Amino acid sequence: MDTLCSLSGLDPLWDWNQTWYTHNPELSNCFQNTVLVWAPCIYLWVLSPFYCLHLYCHGRGRLPLSSLCSAKLVRQTAFYLFKHLSTFCTFWPYSVFVANLFLFFSQNACPVQDASFLSKILFWWFSGLLFKGYRSPLQAEDLWSLREEDTSEKIISDLEEEWTAECTKLQHIALGSRLPEQAQFLRKIQKEQSSGFCLLRTLARSFGPYFLTGTLCLMVHDAFMFSVPQVLSLLLGFMKDEDAPLWKGYFYASLMFLLSCLQSIFNHQYTYTCFTVGMRVKTAVMGLVYRKSLVVNSAARRTCTVGEIVNLVSADTQKLMDFVVYFNAVWLAPIEVTLCLFFLWQVRGTYICLLFYSTPEIQMKYMDGRVKLMNEILNGIKILKFYAWEKAFLEQVLGYREKELKTLKKSQILYSVSIASFNSSSFLIAFAMFGVYVLIDDKNILDAQKIFVSMALINILKTPLSQLPFAMSTTMQALVSLKRLGKFLCQDELKPDNVTRESFKSGERSLVDKHYCNGTFSWSKDGPPCLKSRISVRVPCGSLVAVVGHVGSGKSSLLSAMLGETEKRSGAVSVKGSVAYVPQQAWIQNASLQDNILFGREKKESWYQRVLEACALLPDLDNLPAGDTTEIGEKGLNLSGGQKQRVSLARAVYRKADVYLLDDPLSAVDAHVGQHIFNKVIGPRGILRDKTRILVTHGMSFLPQADLILVLVDGEISERGSYQELLNRNGAFADFIHTFASSERKECFSEASQRGNITMLKDLIKLSFSGDTNSITIEPLPDSDEDHIQEDLGKLTKADKARIGRVKLEMYIEYFHTIGLPLIVSIVFLYAFQQAASLSYNYWLSLWADQPVINGTQLNTDLKLGVYGALGFAQGLQSLMAISLGCIIASRHLHLELLNNVLHSPMSFFETTPSGNLFNRFAKEIDAIDNMIPDGLKMMLGYFFKLMEVCIIVLMATPFAAVIILPMAFLYGFIQSFYVATSCQLRRLESVSRSPIYTHLNETVQGASVIRAFNEQSRFIMGVNHKVDQNQTAYFPRFVATRWLGVNLEFLGNGIVLAASILSVMAKGTLSPGMVGLAVSHSLQVTGFLSWIVRSWTDVENNIVSVERVKEYADTPKEAAWTIEGSSLPPSWPQKGTIEFHDYGLQYRKGLELALKGISVHIKEREKIGIVGRTGAGKSSLALGIFRILEAAKGQIFIDGINIAEIGLHDLRSRITIIPQDPVLFSGSLRMNLDPFDAYTDEDVWNALELAHLKNFVSELPDKLNHECSEGGENLSLGQRQLVCLARALLRKTKILVLDEATAALDLETDTLIQSTIRSQFEDCAVLTIAHRLNTIMDYTKVIVMDKGHVVEMDSPSNLIAKRGQFYYMCREAGLL
Repeated sequence: MDTLCSLSGLDPLWDWNQTWYTHNPELSNCFQNTVLVWAPCIYLWVLSPFYCLHLYCHGRGRLPLSSLCSAKLVRQTAFYLFKHLSTFCTFWPYSVFVANLFLFFSQNACPVQDASFLSKILFWWFSGLLFKGYRSPLQAEDLWSLREEDTSEKIISDLEEEWTAECTKLQHIALGSRLPEQAQFLRKIQKEQSSGFCLLRTLARSFGPYFLTGTLCLMVHDAFMFSVPQVLSLLLGFMKDEDAPLWKGYFYASLMFLLSCLQSIFNHQYTYTCFTVGMRVKTAVMGLVYRKSLVVNSAARRTCTVGEIVNLVSADTQKLMDFVVYFNAVWLAPIEVTLCLFFLWQVRGTYICLLFYSTPEIQMKYMDGRVKLMNEILNGIKILKFYAWEKAFLEQVLGYREKELKTLKKSQILYSVSIASFNSSSFLIAFAMFGVYVLIDDKNILDAQKIFVSMALINILKTPLSQLPFAMSTTMQALVSLKRLGKFLCQDELKPDNVTRESFKSGERSLVDKHYCNGTFSWSKDGPPCLKSRISVRVPCGSLVAVVGHVGSGKSSLLSAMLGETEKRSGAVSVKGSVAYVPQQAWIQNASLQDNILFGREKKESWYQRVLEACALLPDLDNLPAGDTTEIGEKGLNLSGGQKQRVSLARAVYRKADVYLLDDPLSAVDAHVGQHIFNKVIGPRGILRDKTRILVTHGMSFLPQADLILVLVDGEISERGSYQELLNRNGAFADFIHTFASSERKECFSEASQRGNITMLKDLIKLSFSGDTNSITIEPLPDSDEDHIQEDLGKLTKADKARIGRVKLEMYIEYFHTIGLPLIVSIVFLYAFQQAASLSYNYWLSLWADQPVINGTQLNTDLKLGVYGALGFAQGLQSLMAISLGCIIASRHLHLELLNNVLHSPMSFFETTPSGNLFNRFAKEIDAIDNMIPDGLKMMLGYFFKLMEVCIIVLMATPFAAVIILPMAFLYGFIQSFYVATSCQLRRLESVSRSPIYTHLNETVQGASVIRAFNEQSRFIMGVNHKVDQNQTAYFPRFVATRWLGVNLEFLGNGIVLAASILSVMAKGTLSPGMVGLAVSHSLQVTGFLSWIVRSWTDVENNIVSVERVKEYADTPKEAAWTIEGSSLPPSWPQKGTIEFHDYGLQYRKGLELALKGISVHIKEREKIGIVGRTGAGKSSLALGIFRILEAAKGQIFIDGINIAEIGLHDLRSRITIIPQDPVLFSGSLRMNLDPFDAYTDEDVWNALELAHLKNFVSELPDKLNHECSEGGENLSLGQRQLVCLARALLRKTKILVLDEATAALDLETDTLIQSTIRSQFEDCAVLTIAHRLNTIMDYTKVIVMDKGHVVEMDSPSNLIAKRGQFYYMCREAGLL
């Protein structure tokens, strides 16, 4: 090159005397005419093939033009046409054209896709949203839509294939049936261990390439980071060299500033990449878990409760996101440490990680138990309130919580000790290095260059040493989460070949529609068969098949086998055509009544109205505020049992399926309502008459009209045939019919009466709801509220709303108040002392460096080394442990307060608050308070005090720096406040959008069998995709905001580096090298400190929102006190069981009219009272008033002469008993479900079980009373659950018993036995029965007939019939007269 330059008559290419060793440097002419000209061309030529490849791989075979650039281009073209073609404006005015262009390009797309290179690396593209958030609080509609590559559909579609392939490999580790038990156990453990790593491998394949680009940025960042100390060495060398030209000092200062800026840019690009990958991992894992919950089999479902699944998508996904962010520190930190030691010429130094793999796993186990129990409490809250069991379950939750906090405390102590050892290790390295250096030889001099270049490298060493324990802790927790997720995702699924499904053609009337062939079925692989003896059934098309049998005989299992829900051990099941399913317990979504019926189908008005009429739902619409657009609460909270069952039936009927599986849908309604539904829907003349119907029933009156009857006994078909054929055989079925059918027959219409009395039929339709138990009736709004729009009238639940603005100062005060002032003062003192010691030993080093050298040595090196060591050990005093303990105290207090607030809330709170909102508080928000806030506080306080130390040192060295530092501090505060307003609102929006995910997941898991039966999985998957995308729409800008802030603030920090360096160069003659080294080496840390302060402060500010959200329920309305201190209530109250209503009135919510109006009733001791009336009449309201589930709007209720409003709720509810219509059990032992307070002996429990006809069943269980009930009691049949509820009442045996159609799910024989038990065991008690079957109350002392909240009749049944009032007509319509 020099030859080429000489041939051209130019200077050499490079001349050091011209460019470096001179006071006026410049580049040679040859360099300017060659390298500076050719370098850009070579750059373009080399990179153009790679850029073309990039365009080809990303499907963009063109240069990307931003919307702004395109708009400008089109605008200029239009302006040219407007200028030269006047006719153009005649047809299309220019203003209209520009306006249309603006509308076209103003879509709410994410601007990063069209941002320029500079905008991308500095995150300027995000500024628009920040300005909008600063001017006014952000709303959900202000957020950008997700990029296509971040959407659930794109991520899951790519990932599912990978995971399916991994699962197939895992099947090779499946259990072998012939292996010994120990070998099977080992294989099971091996499969569980492998599943987590398989999930990690799958995620790595999908997201690894993008993650590696971030890793590359991190490596470039490290290269710049290690370059800065080398430049600092040159700067300190310049300060020692008196003859060095001044421009070199400015050059070194500028170079350090440039390298620091590049370091910041690459660091935040790396972090942005990690958070993007973490977001995609979260979306992927949520999608996989949700899809798995739709296909997991019943045996696996019993081991994975709703609470555990919610925990997987909340806590465990967060652990994986943290793992993505900090994983690189695990392998890169040791490399960085090695490089630091290499540059320090010392390779010795060890450190120990004290974190254990088991600690996070144990903590997650206890958290699982707590969230699972909370899920059951929220699902069964009404039962808890009826039985006054809140305290028992509160203690169980607190037991899990204490174990969780104990494990967390242990983890935090280990973590704090680990951090202390890592922080001290950097000082120990410096102390050992300086000590060995000066003690080996007196001639070894510690000057400024040696000390502060070494200290700069050691300060770099601090970052990996502080990150490594956190990264290893995060990795350990992520491994636990991966294991848990992998275990769930590898659970056994329902086998598609359990049922063979064939298409149905309308002409194939002679073909078999449903076929069992030698079938044996069980609920699990290893469990006993629920259907045995090789069941064989052939169901012709269009026939009606009735399935009958005792409780627990296998009727529901038969339908489940038809749906493919059970394990098929042998035989085959074939189903022809589409299927509709009505479960025994109705599954209702939190949606409008119309949406529950349509269930994703298009509304066809004529067919829809026909279905409503047939299912007897039209009169219900008149009672609902907004008709069929009224919102139904979760699990149908605001519907009665009969209404829920009719809605469930209407959903199936509207489907127009080929096969209908009906699991006792008529048990929850009156006999005459059931007869109406049978005639209009199920029977030979119903709208399903041409369909195949398999009906499980306990109603004998329907059997004569069945084409085939199957009699089940202990999972076997004991008899089959038509009704007449079975009677002619004179078998067990015939004996049963002769014994029980007479009373049943009285409740139904005869065919002749239906044909001969049309008026009577109309009356039946009018009064078709005369017995439905309406747990919460939505009454019509009064006239004053008629101006509300229809949508508001039907709205029930309250969406989780985000507050606006920054978190109030009171919230911080509230949080720190729970920690306690003494502990806070101790924490601040420890941090201040620690940092003062750090400042002292660093200043001591600068004095040591400036000590003059006498005869080639420095004096008193032993003393200097000793003082340095003492100050260094003093700064190692640990303050992290104090913060950890304080935050655990606050966490315990906040969780207890939340739990108490929720459990003390009235039922109206649970009806209007979606369960997802509460799950969010107890899972995600409490997890943030437990882990995120303490970690953020530790980092924020630590780095804040370190930043103060740096500022003090810089001001000590160059006081003139205050002119620069103070304005930068104000600018820092402005940028921070400018950012926080947007960040906090994004955090709130993200939290709010998370709650619907949990609600949807909860609903899906509970209704999975219905969703599968209707083949609606894809629609529900699309629904959860939409909700996850909405959540990520708020999460994405939230972490980008942090990157924007980090880049801007770190550039400010780099300005401090530049200021310290420039001012040091300018004061070269007056500053000592030691002080310059101290100031500049510490100013180099400002960038890192600001970065971590930003991250930690943002984490604290964002996660303190969790405290705000947990505290939200402190201000909601609460129930009355559970107990009243000093109450004079007698221990044996009530002794008689008399109940008096004095002008009693009740309303469900303020603004609604009274549900009970002026009730004045006297119920004497030992009286048996039947309560009847149509839906909305106020029957259940009477029971709710007695238990004070709702408080009186006026009047009083007296029990044994005591006003119940003046005693504690638990004093009242624990001394009266109700048997509800919906039996609710909790996971735990059978004994716990009967007696959670352990107040009764085992003998008492066995006696209650015997009277409830459950003793034989429980005696045959392996664990007997300790038999573990699954969540919701799903491993017991509905009838058995109802009998358990009866056993509860028998065990308590209070003087007042309320029956809410408690035997609806029982067969007639068991029902008769139970009615006889109730009459004998509660003979001396007052019994109030809300009746569906009028024949069950005909021998009662009195009957109360209610209508529109009034008692219209009350007398003995015989007298009421004689009076020929409403009760007379109801009995006549029921065929009892």
